[in-house]
Amino acid sequence: MKRVLMMLMMLTTCLTIVEAQSAKEERAKLREERRQEQARLDSLFYLQSVKAIEEKSFVLEADRVIFKRGQTAYVSSNTNFVALDGDKATVQIAFNIPVSGPNGIGGITVDGTVSGYEQKTDKKGNLYVNFNVSGVGISARVDITLPRNSQNASVTILPNFNSNRLTLDGHILPLHLSNIYKGTAL
Repeated sequence: MKRVLMMLMMLTTCLTIVEAQSAKEERAKLREERRQEQARLDSLFYLQSVKAIEEKSFVLEADRVIFKRGQTAYVSSNTNFVALDGDKATVQIAFNIPVSGPNGIGGITVDGTVSGYEQKTDKKGNLYVNFNVSGVGISARVDITLPRNSQNASVTILPNFNSNRLTLDGHILPLHLSNIYKGTAL
C-alpha cells in the first residue's frame, strides 16, 4: 500500500512538473507572438509616418518637452505640436498652467513659412527632416528624427536669434488623423 501511495505521489509530482513547464513554454510563446505583433504595428505606423512626411502634411504631437539644459516637462500632446502643411508650419508649446499665455491656452503658437526643406534616410533606415520656419513670431531651424520602424520621433527647434533650444518627443501622424487644438497664433 505504501508503495502504491509513493508511486501515485511520484506520478502526481511528475505530472505537475510537466504541466508547469508546458505553461511556461506557452507563456513564452504568447510573449513572442505579442512582440512580433507589436513589431508589425510599429512597422505600419512608421510607413504611415514616412508617407505623411513625404506628402509634407504631418503633425508631431509631443508628450514631452526637453529644455536647453535638460529639464523635462510632460505635456498634453494635443496642445504641444509641430505641424507642417505644404509650405506652412505651426509650432505650438502650451503648458498646463492656470495663467493663459499669448495663445490663450498657456503657451505660444507661431505660424511661419517653410524654406530649405530637406529629407534624407540613412543606411539604417532612420529618417531625418530639416527645414527653416520664418514668420512674424518665429525664425528657427527645425530638425526631426524618426527612427526606423517607429512612430516615435523627436523634433529639435533651434531659434536663429537666441540659443533657447527646445526638443519635443512624441508621435508623427498624418495631418488629417491628428487631434490637435491650435491656440491663437502670433
